[in-house]
Amino acid sequence: MNENHAEHCCGHHHEHAPKQSKYEVALSKYDLNISDGEVREAVKKIIAEKVHENDTPEVKKFLMGSIELTTLKTTDSDESVMAFTERVNQFDDAYPNLPHVATICVYPCFAGIVSQTLEVDGVEVACVSGSFPSSQALIEVKVAETALALKDGATEIDIVMSVGKFLSGDYESVADEISELKQVCGDRKMKVILETGCLKTAENIKKASIIAMYAGADYIKTSTGKLEPAATPEAAYVMCQAIKEYYNETGIQIGFKPAGGINSVMDALIYYTIVKEVLGEKWLTNQWLRLGTSRLANMLLSEILGEETKFF
Repeated sequence: MNENHAEHCCGHHHEHAPKQSKYEVALSKYDLNISDGEVREAVKKIIAEKVHENDTPEVKKFLMGSIELTTLKTTDSDESVMAFTERVNQFDDAYPNLPHVATICVYPCFAGIVSQTLEVDGVEVACVSGSFPSSQALIEVKVAETALALKDGATEIDIVMSVGKFLSGDYESVADEISELKQVCGDRKMKVILETGCLKTAENIKKASIIAMYAGADYIKTSTGKLEPAATPEAAYVMCQAIKEYYNETGIQIGFKPAGGINSVMDALIYYTIVKEVLGEKWLTNQWLRLGTSRLANMLLSEILGEETKFF
């Protein structure tokens, strides 16, 4: 997208500011001319030609270790979240040869319970923050919620981009909020949820990915899981392309997290394969690839063990 085009598509929201914002300048460095049809075809090809070679016990074990075991229910309580965390402790004893999950993901009010109950080294405590899932709150409220989650033991924070502002073309406000929340997080990892189902087009998903990364995201994540459609292979493909181009442009590696709608082992294998094909081996560690899901853990465990297992 050349600069004139950037100004043309974004400028009418800022009549008095013909000077491009730094985010319009950033966007102008990337190829935003992507069609949804081309993305669909590319994904279809990857699924048809590449997924089967990753359908192995090793990959399934790796995916087990990339899961962000998530409970974000209205009915969650101190007791239920404590029991949820205890299962992660017990898993480590029951299956010492399998990788434990990467993360337990909860609402901020449970950060303390999880961090006090968790006994397994290397499992992160992630909290959804910033008025999840709508992101419709004053920035002061988002900052306070994030700071409190970190104080109570969260080691990672998942926030939702202000989707309404993004769709109105107010990229500056979207980015400023992300930056402000990243400042609160400091060196703790922050994931920015794009809610790709609301963004509709490949071009929007790519723009949102780039803005989030420039503004300070450590990971970009597809969805909250609270709206349909949630994660899709097409959205994942566009986000991974954006991560790759951003890495080539800046040298900064950003993680990827599909979340919501990961309903089968095959879904997980498809996301793994897209990451492998678009981003390469360097992203195939649970440092850079996470899967936001609760139901996948038992399914993967059942396939790895060769019998139906309901552990979590």
